[in-house]
Amino acid sequence: MLFNSFEFIFFFLPITLAVFYAASLLRGNELAIACLVACSLFFYSWWNPLYLTLLLFSMGVNFVIGRRLSTRPGRSLLTVGVVLNLGLLGYFKYTGFILSNIDSLFGEDWSSVNIILPLAISFFTFQQIAYLVDSYRGITREYSFLHYALFVSFFPQLIAGPIVHHKDVLPQFAQSQRFQPLASNIAIGLTIFAIGFFKKTVLADGVADYADPVFAAADAGGQPAMLQAWGGALAYTFQLYFDFSGYSDMAIGLARLFGIVLPLNFFSPYKACSIDEFWRRWHITLSNFLRDYVYIPLGGNRKGRFRRYNNLFITMVLGGIWHGAGWNFLIWGALHGGYLVTNQLWRRMSKNLGWDATAGRIRTGLAWAMTMLCVVIGWVFFRATTTDGAFNILYGMVGANGVELPNGILMRLGELGAHLQAAGVAPVHGGGSVMVSTWLWILPLSAVAFLLPNVQQLFAGVEGAMVKRAPEPGSGITLLPGLCERWRWTPSVWWACVSGVLFALGVLTLFQVSEFLYFQF
Repeated sequence: MLFNSFEFIFFFLPITLAVFYAASLLRGNELAIACLVACSLFFYSWWNPLYLTLLLFSMGVNFVIGRRLSTRPGRSLLTVGVVLNLGLLGYFKYTGFILSNIDSLFGEDWSSVNIILPLAISFFTFQQIAYLVDSYRGITREYSFLHYALFVSFFPQLIAGPIVHHKDVLPQFAQSQRFQPLASNIAIGLTIFAIGFFKKTVLADGVADYADPVFAAADAGGQPAMLQAWGGALAYTFQLYFDFSGYSDMAIGLARLFGIVLPLNFFSPYKACSIDEFWRRWHITLSNFLRDYVYIPLGGNRKGRFRRYNNLFITMVLGGIWHGAGWNFLIWGALHGGYLVTNQLWRRMSKNLGWDATAGRIRTGLAWAMTMLCVVIGWVFFRATTTDGAFNILYGMVGANGVELPNGILMRLGELGAHLQAAGVAPVHGGGSVMVSTWLWILPLSAVAFLLPNVQQLFAGVEGAMVKRAPEPGSGITLLPGLCERWRWTPSVWWACVSGVLFALGVLTLFQVSEFLYFQF
């Protein structure tokens, strides 16, 4: 069941809200939590009821191990718990990839085994590993299994995050006032949901039509020319941005309807002026998990600069593999690992040369442009299904496949068109409307991503999300200052109308429902 579907919006969500608040008012928190757990498990089983048993098994085993670790911490028991979680994740997510590579090396046919990836296994595995580690460290206290089950299965964040930390949400389940049907929670939740709904169904799905054909052709062996390659790469760059940003908003809004505040997971990452700032803004909860449970245990920055750079690189490679079983995800992770190491080296050199003073506009603009270029190159590997397809796109982006313009566009450019042809731009027949439409999508979406305030900024006065590690004040590009204050959310007729319009526009697209991109992870 998708957030952007008729059955979810008009049946599952209103019924779940009604049952939840009725139980809360009649019998209190525990019955309300039990009803919400039951509804969340139904939500999960909608895709494949068979894998509900896997989720229940995972919850039961991890809860038992976690309780044991909280009372009698033992490294061997922690190791068993972590290995069990990673073993299940590895079997379902990476067996096919490993077998296919064995087949290609030894000519076997083992990869014909069909293993279906259980929905959300990456997310609930990471959440429970964090729970076990913190139980071992003595950070957690004993919770009831019912509360733990809701922590793992809570449907707004179950499928694609945010990766919720137990100490952020489990205490909320014990607060009776959280489960009262407050008008403020309903208003805030519905507005944030409507914004995310619009981002996904109108913006992300709209621009997807101009990204998918380019990557499909490249994966099939096509060699897109320069403008076509850039059009496809940038279309996917903004498709992924608004798809994941939309999901994150919808998850936060849905949780708020039930009185729960989820952690911030997305904060205008395309405004970042460095790659480490990008990772403080993109998939924030995953970045925090990788920092706390991979980078720091590897040694962090405590064992010298070389080890620090090595730990950064390994962490990002593992983050890439977490996103998917394939060489392209490994390359994407390695690219970002290399980016982060290069960023650290550049900062050190700048400081030694006295360039560490406050950056001017030109330097900030150049830093932003370089960061965006690196991110777009990485997204090419993230999106392409084959390594050859990714390189076909990149070759096109640097002009190795030539530069082409539809003949109709060149003719309308008059003398400029003639100069372009003399400079090597080749005319092609057809495709003019597609190229124009592609850039008519890219340019407005760029303005939205780069200029407008994000949902957290709009709802900062009412705790739109739980902020644990926000970007530093003044970081990133800010081209339209003052909008955050002027557009900040208030319970008003104006905001009710805006929410209604965005929601209505989203509903009009539901006849062409598409999954969220992060569902595949």
